[in-house]
Formats: sequence, C-alpha cells, structure tokens
Amino acid sequence: MRRLRAEAERRRTTASELVEAGLRRVLAEPSTVDADPDALKPLPTWHLGQPRVDIADRDALYRLMEEE
Repeated sequence: MRRLRAEAERRRTTASELVEAGLRRVLAEPSTVDADPDALKPLPTWHLGQPRVDIADRDALYRLMEEE
C-alpha cells in the first residue's frame, strides 16, 4: 500500500485510480492471465546433418573424440 500511495502521489492521481487502471489492464489481456502457468514454449529445433557415430557405441564415440 505504501508503494501504491507513493506511485499515486508521483503521478498526481489517487490510489483507487491506479488500482482500477491495473485491473482494467489485467482484465483486458485474458490470454496472458488465463494461460496455463506450467505451459512451456516449444524448444528450438535445427537440422544437424548426419550423425558421425552412434553415441550408444562408446568405443566408437571415444575414437571419434580422440581424432578431433
């Protein structure tokens, strides 16, 4: 409340008007408010070409890493 009053004084308005404006802003954007908070954006994807070695074959993987 202290910050709200200070901001209202700084803007030369009332705390009630600030609260009302904030509520209008929140209610005007229902897509961001109603969105699932646990929903994540999809991970980026890219094409890396052909694999040089099967990573399940440790011996081949280590040989390739030693070559580089």
